[in-house]
Amino acid sequence: MKILVAVKRVIDYAAKIRVKADKTGVEKANVKMSMNPFCEIAVEEAVRLKEKKVATEIVAVSMGPAQCQDTLRTALAMGADRAVHVNTEADLQPLAVAKLLAKLVEKENPDLLLLGKQAIDDDCNQTGQMVAALLRWPQGTFASKVEIDGASKALSLTREVDGGLEKLRLKLPAVVTTDLRLNEPRYATLPNIMKAKKKPIEKRSPEELGVDVTPRLETLKVEEPPKRQGGRIVSSVDELIDGLKQARVI
Repeated sequence: MKILVAVKRVIDYAAKIRVKADKTGVEKANVKMSMNPFCEIAVEEAVRLKEKKVATEIVAVSMGPAQCQDTLRTALAMGADRAVHVNTEADLQPLAVAKLLAKLVEKENPDLLLLGKQAIDDDCNQTGQMVAALLRWPQGTFASKVEIDGASKALSLTREVDGGLEKLRLKLPAVVTTDLRLNEPRYATLPNIMKAKKKPIEKRSPEELGVDVTPRLETLKVEEPPKRQGGRIVSSVDELIDGLKQARVI
């Protein structure tokens, strides 16, 4: 059983986000970058499935500039067997990523595609659903528990919904997006980091895959949220209601 895991390079969750002076986007120069936390969970789940002898090969894939290879090396150090880097300087949006993943699935022919449910930079939460639609594969989103029956080629999945938990049974091949409570990613050990440097990373391009990655959406302006105003103490319910009306809350 082969598992394809998509990983994204994002600004580290602990870094302070700054808006560019021209308000065209977020400043990424001299900012710490790392693997998207939900993608780490996806890689960890793939590695655990391999440790259970369910999976035989894990292929990590990332899309973006040359620096994405650092993110792929992290995935390789965590336990992925090899990696594919789709090299592009374009501003990749969810639909373009989904199309690229669909093409890679056609070439790699995996039994399972694992993704984080969303990236912490754009919070779109769209790629997994889009690639499942393009592939016409069953999908399980927001997975908090995954079990695979290798004999019947079926996957049992528990997902988090507004009303609690929902259990699904999917036929493989399938697309699964991972939630926070699925697992806790491991730290890559120094020996595994050294081994990862020797693992292969295959380079591809959107043109080679036949995908147009031209952005469909245009960012007009990016601004920091306004600073919160200080509160005040009211002496009566009437004063509270007047204040809420002035703030147009009611």
